[in-house]
Amino acid sequence: MNIVIPEGNGPIGIYGFARPRPERAEDLERLLLSFVEPTRAEPGAWQYQVHRDASDPTTLVFYELWRSRDDLRDHLAQPGLAEFQQTRMEYLREDLEIHWLTPLSADAPAEPSREDLPRAAAGGRDGQSGRGLRRPFPG
Repeated sequence: MNIVIPEGNGPIGIYGFARPRPERAEDLERLLLSFVEPTRAEPGAWQYQVHRDASDPTTLVFYELWRSRDDLRDHLAQPGLAEFQQTRMEYLREDLEIHWLTPLSADAPAEPSREDLPRAAAGGRDGQSGRGLRRPFPG
């Protein structure tokens, strides 16, 4: 698959579906999740998420938001991603379904406030690091 990034300026979003071969589903999930932290550390990576489709748990969904097309090109050239592009059909029962997004409201993400950090990281005294956010998720 030769990923062709649409022309344009400014931020770019992408979402897609990965439908694994049943015998490789766990391998694909582990692989996609292994990309999360390194990708989030890349320059220009505003969002990078991997999801499971609620209506079809065999399908993995990814969502990315990038500051620029150049940042996304640099990301796709990373060794792990380049290798995945070459070997993806070993994991997939059909090729990736990719959709390009032109963000209408994309600004650089705000830095998390102290209230958004786990308690211990925010200087809390209860030692509950990793147990969630100080504020409950609205809902």
